[in-house]
Amino acid sequence: MFLLLMQFLILNIDNLIGKDIPLQVIIELILTNLAYMVVLAAPMAVLVATLMAFGKFSELNELTALRASGVNPFQIMKPVLITSVLLFVGLAWFSNSVLPEANQKARSLFIDIRLKKPGFELKPNTFYDGIEGYTFLVERIDGETDSLYNITLFQKPVDNKNRAYIMAESGILESKGEQALSLHLINGKSLEFTRTSSRTDNFVERNSFRKHIMTLDISDLAFMRSDPENRNRSDRTMSSRAMMAVVDSLVTEIEGQRDFMGKNTSLVPTDEYSGRESFFNPNRNLPDSLDHIAAIESPYLVTNNFEKAEIQRFFVQESIRQMKEYQSQLESVYANIEWRQKRIARYLVEIHKKLSIPFACVVFILFGAPVGIMTKKGNFGFAALISTVVLTFYWVSLIQGEKLADRLFISPFWGMWTFNIILTIAGIFLILRLTFDLRIPNPFRKRDQ
Repeated sequence: MFLLLMQFLILNIDNLIGKDIPLQVIIELILTNLAYMVVLAAPMAVLVATLMAFGKFSELNELTALRASGVNPFQIMKPVLITSVLLFVGLAWFSNSVLPEANQKARSLFIDIRLKKPGFELKPNTFYDGIEGYTFLVERIDGETDSLYNITLFQKPVDNKNRAYIMAESGILESKGEQALSLHLINGKSLEFTRTSSRTDNFVERNSFRKHIMTLDISDLAFMRSDPENRNRSDRTMSSRAMMAVVDSLVTEIEGQRDFMGKNTSLVPTDEYSGRESFFNPNRNLPDSLDHIAAIESPYLVTNNFEKAEIQRFFVQESIRQMKEYQSQLESVYANIEWRQKRIARYLVEIHKKLSIPFACVVFILFGAPVGIMTKKGNFGFAALISTVVLTFYWVSLIQGEKLADRLFISPFWGMWTFNIILTIAGIFLILRLTFDLRIPNPFRKRDQ
């Protein structure tokens, strides 16, 4: 959990620092993201703990003593295996019920934080336009007293304010809550361009002042929370039941698309030409220059039924046009069906993932227990080394399986369960080998004469 939390903070530190985000919001963001960390950390912790426990068990020759007492090694693994099944059930419930809601809240907070503008922060000799309607330029800033020196302020003509240039020798910033700042300017002058009904910037008003107070609205810089329920949900913020409902609707849409194309497969004009002259009518009015042209032998059987070459040509051209139109419709339907199939695959991948990752707790017991017994090493370093190798292959296979399933190369089931099945088979084989003392014959070993 610590490693996953540090990874999260390192990846998102830029979005959290320098925006004046309240501390409770940052804590809430971390807590909501702990949900997915629990789902990932639990199987990893099971594997490390299993390797350490059974490695130490074998290292201290306790397994040898139990075997001498007639205890089957599988009997030793049974309580841990039952516990892993209970952990799988609890983690599967957590992944399906708690994790989607936590992901939705975390996603909503991330969006709110990204939309948050940086806080009011003036820098010497740098233009600052973070407050709408104003641009600041300050030559020197005293950080201890919040005093500003040689201030130039550009006021834009917004919110019924005239365009103005304000310069002052010094000034002081005072906070008036989270929504406003009070700027006290001392010993300065201003140029204000007054608008009239006929012309803009018609008059220039010049003023000098010893003290001038301005109130700056900084409500846009405050952090605003939004309701997570008002945001759309993705596959990672939905429960399995909600995703299956979406999958069912997508399957219905695909069947509708296929039925539509099944009812529109006619490439030959039918009743739409009835009541008006068409190329099916031999008495159709044609130009005199073409009326006398006799029919020609055509490779298309249907066209040979017409008596004039022009009618044959028109028939072929119309058929080609309708075939191209049908091909365009078919390509459009195929693209729509493929898009829906990819969405279905993405939802099914997420459904299988909600079970395959928690089930890794059981898989790692089946695999880790015999491996720990066979290695006879119960220290953390050795267990961490083996776990790193196994988990690396596991997560790589999971990620690649998800990508292949999303692209419809393999089914979502095999994308999410392949490595679980492989490790389960390997673990069962190792348990049987320990239980019944199986030996694999070496075909390359030379037998004694």
